[in-house]
Amino acid sequence: MSLSPSLWPFAAFNVWRPRAQMVRRTRLRLVLRTLLGLSWATAAACAPAEPRVVTRAHQTMGAEVRVTAWTEDESSAHAAMSAVFDEFDRLDALLSVWRPGSDVLKVNAAAGRSPVRVSHETLEVLQVAQQVSEWTGGKFDVTFAALADVWKFDHDRDGRVPTPAEVAARLPLIDYTAVVIDAGAGTVFISRSGMRMHLGGVGKGYAVDRAVAMFRHAGLDNFMVQFGGDLFVSGRAPDGPWRLGINDPRGAPDDAFALLALHNSTFSTSGDYERAFFKDGERYHHILDPDTGAPARGCVSVTIVAKTAVFADALSTGVFILGPQAGMALVERLPDVEAVIVAATNDVLISSGLHGRVEIRHPPTPSRP
Repeated sequence: MSLSPSLWPFAAFNVWRPRAQMVRRTRLRLVLRTLLGLSWATAAACAPAEPRVVTRAHQTMGAEVRVTAWTEDESSAHAAMSAVFDEFDRLDALLSVWRPGSDVLKVNAAAGRSPVRVSHETLEVLQVAQQVSEWTGGKFDVTFAALADVWKFDHDRDGRVPTPAEVAARLPLIDYTAVVIDAGAGTVFISRSGMRMHLGGVGKGYAVDRAVAMFRHAGLDNFMVQFGGDLFVSGRAPDGPWRLGINDPRGAPDDAFALLALHNSTFSTSGDYERAFFKDGERYHHILDPDTGAPARGCVSVTIVAKTAVFADALSTGVFILGPQAGMALVERLPDVEAVIVAATNDVLISSGLHGRVEIRHPPTPSRP
């Protein structure tokens, strides 16, 4: 009789045979079934696990950090995420103005008196800050903290607009060149008494870069780190390239007016809509021009695309304060830096390296008069 290949070898044994032969055949059938069962089980055990999305969030540095990984190894992803959250908390203890004993508070307390030994992380953040201050002609300046007791936009927000005299009295205390970094000695010195620094415009980006390094060390390839306005994507999303939205500054919170596909890049947005209040019909926001001591008015949103989050973080603030024309001119001069700027006029400026890569879904919502 002919046999279907799918039935071999068991169907051939259904014909009558002497008992001894049938016993041997029965044992053979059991052995074959056992061996095949083991081979199938072994194959199933060795088959690669299906990739899954793992997402976790953590509150630190005054904002939520959200991390997402697309991975076959959930347990390793969770362990890496826990380590990243611990690292963010450690950096917060060094860089915050709200954490007693931080490097920043120690340096501020010794302003005009003596250098202070700080961590290498604080040194690295300040070195980036100084570079961006030079690129922006001082528009990015960590010593804007002199204005922090008259303009309040954090958890201490009071909705008060300071008087011109209050602002003018603090402008002489804003000068990034007074922050003296001695990398060899590991010290930082603010040379004038009464000055203070605040790393809110650069510290989150530094933390994102640390998270990226830690995830890659843990063997993760496809992941996203989002921390306030700072974001880094690596590899691919579950359904293809990472496609990121740029918020409509005057639109609904979840409305992206533009989309951008990214790969192994960072994306940082500074906008006048996140930390702001209204007084007598005017918007007052936290991105202060160090030359005037008032909120910068030329832009409503600046998104920087770069290789590292720490530079993107600082540049998004500096370019915002420079304004759309001068800011875009700076972006075009810098290697591996791109930008999408929404001007106060509602015009959208896109740097040359992003032409053809940004999808405008709709024009940004105009500001109300």
